[in-house]
Amino acid sequence: MIQPLLSVMYMVTVHVSVPDELPAPLPAELHYDMTDPYAVRLSIGAPAARPVDWVFARSLLTEGLHRPAGTGDVLVIPRDRCRPGSVRIVLRSAAGHALVDLAVSAVDAFLRRTVSLVPLGTESRHIDMDRALAELTDRQD
Repeated sequence: MIQPLLSVMYMVTVHVSVPDELPAPLPAELHYDMTDPYAVRLSIGAPAARPVDWVFARSLLTEGLHRPAGTGDVLVIPRDRCRPGSVRIVLRSAAGHALVDLAVSAVDAFLRRTVSLVPLGTESRHIDMDRALAELTDRQD
């Protein structure tokens, strides 16, 4: 029996800039899972080196391809002048901030694959409410 595809993983190279450092290319992974249909995860760094994970809304990444999107810890900004063909994700935390540049073509291909699993606007149909309530109430079955 063939198992249905439940997630999308897309390997990319990102260019990370932090204050007072030159941009560095790093391996990264974009990940989408139907069990959390509103979210995407960006894991930066080699898996053996414990990558840094950021989780944010798929809609934020989608909107950020076309216009600046987001408030708070994650902003997504299309890049037209300095790096045409890339999108910038600004990641902020109490420890500081980082600028992460990704190829628009990679982000677009990743998002198309996520939409083939869960079309935009249908995310609520893919939430397991029993599991979500059990997690909220810390109930063990």
